[in-house]
Amino acid sequence: MKAVVMNGIGGTDVMEFVDRPEPVATPGHVVVEIAAAGVNFMDIGVRQGMAWTETPNPKVLGVEGAGRVLAVGDGVSDFVVGDRVAWVYAPGSYAERQSIPAASCVKIPDSIDDRTAASVMMQGLTASHFATDFYPVQPGDIALVHAAAGGLGLLLTQIIRLRGGRVIGRVSSEDKAEIARCAGAENVIVDTEGRFAEEVLRLTGGKGVDVVYDGSGPTTFKGSLEALRRCGIFCWYGPVLGGPGPLDIMSLPKSIKLGYAVFMDHIPTPELLRVRTQQLFDWIEAGSLKMNIGRTYPLADAARAHADMASRATTGKLLLVP
Repeated sequence: MKAVVMNGIGGTDVMEFVDRPEPVATPGHVVVEIAAAGVNFMDIGVRQGMAWTETPNPKVLGVEGAGRVLAVGDGVSDFVVGDRVAWVYAPGSYAERQSIPAASCVKIPDSIDDRTAASVMMQGLTASHFATDFYPVQPGDIALVHAAAGGLGLLLTQIIRLRGGRVIGRVSSEDKAEIARCAGAENVIVDTEGRFAEEVLRLTGGKGVDVVYDGSGPTTFKGSLEALRRCGIFCWYGPVLGGPGPLDIMSLPKSIKLGYAVFMDHIPTPELLRVRTQQLFDWIEAGSLKMNIGRTYPLADAARAHADMASRATTGKLLLVP
């Protein structure tokens, strides 16, 4: 079968489209024919040596996708051959077929297509974590969402709105502003240099937002602090663009609360994975949560997908299609 591997740490030149051995359904695993695999900033981080360093190269990239079960290993009772499944955090998803722990899989409802299911897993569960566990958004809350036209930002904006909150979105260009508005952002700030806090304060009558979701790297950190209300919540995520550097905790302003959000804390058990995913599927079936698939690429073009994502020129979810 074909797969995309990284042969070393570095740029997209370390990625290669190669032949790999066919996967086998080992105990507790299912083998899946992959219909679509999601592309995430985490994959870029792995390629750059920020994670999976204990796994020798060459290794197959990718952690999420959707497809159909081809074989079932011993001890698996929740799935049978022919089931349509989606998964999250199963390393090796940039491939035509993959052996996946059954505990990482969920069944896809008949009304939801494979590409939609593949698109909602990692970013949808991350957005759900941010808006329900890390900071449970309440009716009337105001949130600042960075990268509001990206795959995560669009889902996060919609979930905040579903919970009764208001969204101020930040995007990097005018052409992304309308996409963020269509997802439910009441106000959108176009900014590339981290100079957004003054406008946020103006839009909130000088009070500041209740919560800020910031995965945009060190450029926006200071502005996000300034944009918060007293005792507001700062949700920091996404290591690929870098952190703010060492912090003096006594320098944090306005009694804010600052934390680093990791989506796996939202789904620490297979049971919670299925509960959380079912909520996302229910919203999609009801038309309350809409997926924005920005671009699809042949599996062989995974390096181009990485380059496009890193350029920050894309919107919505990026998918690879074997």
